[in-house]
Amino acid sequence: MDYGKFKYEAAQKEKEARRNQANTILKEVRFRLKIEAHDYTTKLKRAEGFLKAGDKVKAMILFRGREQSRPEQGVRLLRKFAEDVAELGTVESNPTIDGRNMVMIVAPLKSKSEAKQEQNAVRDAQRAANKQASRDAKSDADAPAAAAAE
Repeated sequence: MDYGKFKYEAAQKEKEARRNQANTILKEVRFRLKIEAHDYTTKLKRAEGFLKAGDKVKAMILFRGREQSRPEQGVRLLRKFAEDVAELGTVESNPTIDGRNMVMIVAPLKSKSEAKQEQNAVRDAQRAANKQASRDAKSDADAPAAAAAE
């Protein structure tokens, strides 16, 4: 085997390893203490997407002015958030006050690599279905032309 071929195959293996590498990232979702129901559901869906992708979520409540004297309401909101994402993640660190913010970290139930493998499998299945559909459409288009030629 020549050195160029060896070098090329090593580069291809390295490229594939980088493609399959999975790094867990800490994503952040910020709330205010007085959050409306629709805004809460929007933030919740965003956090669920992060957890499905295998990333950790840092839920943060920003306190302003007199809101700082009501930390129990912030804890209540974060506990509700933890219950709502319970099927996708578990609480890694309980709510803690950090200056004017209250922070809680939620870890995903499945790892980043598992989520990425699942995502790749779905994508490959979709591509196969699209290829099959295009083949069927092409064969259907060719059938009337063949019948007209006879």
